[in-house]
Amino acid sequence: MEDRTDLYHIIVQYFKLNYINLVITLLFLIAGFFIANFIKRKIKLRLIKRSPNHITATFISQITGFTLKSIIVLISLYLLGLDNFTNKVLAGAGLLTFVIGFALKDIGENFLAGIILAFKSPFRLDDLIEINGIEGFVKDINIRETLIKTPDGKDVFLPNSIILKNPLFNYTIDGFLRYEFTVGIAYENNPTGAIEIMLETVNNVEGVLKGNYKPAITINELATNTININVKFWVDTFSSSKRSFHHSIRSQVMNKVIAALIANGFSLPASIMELKNYETNSLNLKIKKDE
Repeated sequence: MEDRTDLYHIIVQYFKLNYINLVITLLFLIAGFFIANFIKRKIKLRLIKRSPNHITATFISQITGFTLKSIIVLISLYLLGLDNFTNKVLAGAGLLTFVIGFALKDIGENFLAGIILAFKSPFRLDDLIEINGIEGFVKDINIRETLIKTPDGKDVFLPNSIILKNPLFNYTIDGFLRYEFTVGIAYENNPTGAIEIMLETVNNVEGVLKGNYKPAITINELATNTININVKFWVDTFSSSKRSFHHSIRSQVMNKVIAALIANGFSLPASIMELKNYETNSLNLKIKKDE
């Protein structure tokens, strides 16, 4: 009980002797954090103007803000007269970094991977990417992980190290994405006429590119029951208005192509299976016996 009383008196005495210093340090800490956040926002805005990749700007601004706040905390400790404590913290930083790095290997690995991804810029916000069989739109990247929104609405938090170590497919980084599908028509139909109708239909769908990226429609295969015609076309994913909605363009093209072929009298047969019975007599005898 006496120890607690002595400790209480020591704390009270310290505040009486250093209250001015405490107030100054507190004001410095508040002002320092305010300035650090202000600098962080300014850096982010300036980088966003100079770089089209907002992910890099966000990541660099986060690291800058963390560094400035750490410096402010250390200066605050000096102002409070805790020089020895601060020196011990700085002296032990190397050992602490080693211990933490070994104990939290995955976190450190993801942090370094995040830095590499931020500067390498293999994707931007709202880019459609595929990694490890997971396909979705990039929504955010931070020190440890990248947030991906799948087309069916799921939020997937992928560790940065996984993205760095595995092949990354970016379907929208240059603004152009090609879709394709196959339609089978009956052999009694004219494939040349079908191709003309399909080409006209695809070109009339809003969002399908023309010119150097014009659609290509060719006979792909002479299957058992159908003449398979392959349809290839390009869409613009770079435009912000279509960046996340180009999947619907593919659906529109397929729907209108099928409707146009049916409207013009083309048959779209399904797979046909032919069954032959080479033991008819035996089968008839068995049926009569059963009767």
